[in-house]
Amino acid sequence: MTGLEVIGAGFGRTGTQSMQAALELLGFAPCYHMDELNRRPEQLDTWVAALAGEPVDWQTFFADYRAAVDWPTCTFWRELLDAFPDARVVLTERDVDAWYDSVARTIAPLTEAGLATAAGERHRQLRFGNELIFERTFGGRFAEREHARQVYADHVAAVKDAVSAPRLLVHEVGDGWDPLGAVLGRPVPDVAYPHSNRTGEWRRRIAGS
Repeated sequence: MTGLEVIGAGFGRTGTQSMQAALELLGFAPCYHMDELNRRPEQLDTWVAALAGEPVDWQTFFADYRAAVDWPTCTFWRELLDAFPDARVVLTERDVDAWYDSVARTIAPLTEAGLATAAGERHRQLRFGNELIFERTFGGRFAEREHARQVYADHVAAVKDAVSAPRLLVHEVGDGWDPLGAVLGRPVPDVAYPHSNRTGEWRRRIAGS
């Protein structure tokens, strides 16, 4: 494989798991998602190094993947653009208040509870996620709704300013197959667009993991 052809720049809880499934159905498989760390915990060292500002060989790290979405990918979208200059960028979006409420019901309480109870590799993963998302991205102020909303808006604006069409596709929850297939030059599958990782499903999946 040759590395990333699609870079997902949208924050988690903007339909990224649905996008992962959609990209794989379009032929961009495998598609990286933060869940991959549960299956391949040895990858965490690379992300920790990247968060510390150390150089990372992204082409080697993503050699076996054709797409990547969700955190931590979206934090390093600029670096990945440099590493994969021919890749397309998909910016997943949703209503900012719906996004905030979703994170506040899922990632935030899971991280807080897990840091208090988990041990070993799981605790290390949660500690990394907490630093990446809640400390670095939101400056330790995610609980301040207006601040978090502004961080979200600033991120979306930065991606749109840096990447222009046709390289960039802004894909909102509910947009479905057609714009995605058109931008990526792939025929639309004869199946419904994936709708996975809704809040209730997310909670059940995490509880069973």
